[in-house]
Amino acid sequence: MPASAPRSALAAKRQAVRILDTDKVQGCYYFRYDEFGEHSEAPPHSHRWGHLNYAAHGSLSMDVPTGHILCPPQHGVWIPPGVVHSCYLQHAVQYRSVYLAPALCEALPKSAGCMPIGPIIKAILLDFGARGVQVPTTEPDLRLAQVVHDQLCATPLELSFLPVAQHPALVQVLDAMQSCPDDHRSLAAWAATVHMTERTLARHCQAELGMSLGEWRQRMRYLRAIDALEAGHTVQRIAYDLGYSTPSAFIAMFQRESGLAPEQFRREFCASSL
Repeated sequence: MPASAPRSALAAKRQAVRILDTDKVQGCYYFRYDEFGEHSEAPPHSHRWGHLNYAAHGSLSMDVPTGHILCPPQHGVWIPPGVVHSCYLQHAVQYRSVYLAPALCEALPKSAGCMPIGPIIKAILLDFGARGVQVPTTEPDLRLAQVVHDQLCATPLELSFLPVAQHPALVQVLDAMQSCPDDHRSLAAWAATVHMTERTLARHCQAELGMSLGEWRQRMRYLRAIDALEAGHTVQRIAYDLGYSTPSAFIAMFQRESGLAPEQFRREFCASSL
């Protein structure tokens, strides 16, 4: 929605997301399957159980006390028990979630963050969704639920796919890159704009983002590309909007990040193509 649109018009479009009351769930696992339209939101809330939020199609964006978590498709957001969180979905998503009783969360991260979702978890979620399994009760289904738990315990956590910074100079650089994703300035050139040495800016990137400025820019462009694919833009337009000299250079970057060519990704993971 254009920035000039009235705030009340955007609020009128927002749809409330139903919040699960985990105190009413029997057993130790609960699997949820929903489809949410664009501009869906959940206000700040928490659960006694921990849960993984996964978008089979579309991206997830959540706010937690430590900051903003943004995850592309094929990733999930882990929310530990008792952590207050809220969610706003700019685009429609096919939503999956796995709720785990508090005792099962002891071996899982104590911080909220982003997790890559592997093929085993995806396959079990797809199977449970096709059979309508929400609370596993049979021995085979309970074993599959245990596999999901084991897989999550072995999955690394990132605070966000696209981390945010705290240092004012680095915030200024990242904001400028977000405003002009086609900007090709080097690390040295960006350092000069905030009156830092190249080495100092690089050190801030590693300390606060956990990655180089170049990797952060590539992730930012990747997320912008997903939004553009969702909006129906052509690969050529996306490539030039993001500053790539040729569509093939953009396609190569996108395949490195997602494992798929942009058009294949659009067919498989963008809700607008369903």
